[in-house]
Amino acid sequence: MITILYFARFREKLGLDRESLALPEREVCVQDILDQLAARGGIWQELLGCDQVMVAINQELVSRATSVYEDDELAVFPPVTGG
Repeated sequence: MITILYFARFREKLGLDRESLALPEREVCVQDILDQLAARGGIWQELLGCDQVMVAINQELVSRATSVYEDDELAVFPPVTGG
């Protein structure tokens, strides 16, 4: 199992701040997880099925090609802007 944490607009729109997700028996990367979540359709597809998603694994920003392992914590959030 991995833990997925949702932040900012994602948490508000999805109505949850975290969930647990079982990993398949094969090696997966961040993009695989995002694709699986987006496949839920509706707001999931709208928020997570685009390039406007940042992901950290165990509190370190990562690319979509980064491998995901059992017990990892994924934080999913929109791009951060400042001003």
